[in-house]
Amino acid sequence: MKTPNAMSAPATRKPWPMRWIVATIVLFIVPYTYVNLKFRKPGKAFEPYADMKAQANVNRLLDAGYRRVDVPAERPFPALSPAEITHGPAAKPAAAPGGLPANLAKTLIDPPRLPTAYRDLVAPAESNFLLPAKLQFTARLASDREQLAGADLYLRETQLVIVPRFEPVPEGLQARSAESTVLLTLPSGLLAPGRHALTLVGASESLHWDVVVR
Repeated sequence: MKTPNAMSAPATRKPWPMRWIVATIVLFIVPYTYVNLKFRKPGKAFEPYADMKAQANVNRLLDAGYRRVDVPAERPFPALSPAEITHGPAAKPAAAPGGLPANLAKTLIDPPRLPTAYRDLVAPAESNFLLPAKLQFTARLASDREQLAGADLYLRETQLVIVPRFEPVPEGLQARSAESTVLLTLPSGLLAPGRHALTLVGASESLHWDVVVR
């Protein structure tokens, strides 16, 4: 009869050989990657916080009577001549206090990055309802580490607030100058026939002018 000390210990379970672990991982990753690339929806991934904040911003703008329009912005080279932009009489801009209008500033969840000020605005004094309209200006930025990212238009009745968007350049790079010439194209049908007041918003100084839409 065997004594307890003579009894053999339970057999220790041997770990899987490394080659089988690697093979298992590969067998899982390859089909997963194929299915993910083939069937996932195009566009950026769902970001709950960012998407909810964007929707909240839209709702707040609508409640305040604003409609936001994203418009293309480009840096023309060379800059367009006044005749290429106005196709008739040119607008006469006047300096205005910097900053967003009070009712719009308290509506937006995140305040935009505003250029410091502007110069050399060229815009039509009259516009055709059925045609897109262009305006060109030089924006003075706070530093040479920002680049053009687009523009937002905030429309409320006969008031149009124009906010160019700038963003930081990638780390280690810088823009050629702290000034940037910008060309915006306003879509056709944006402004109803009649007289409208437009404001190009800057942090320290804005520009204000009128346009008649026919």
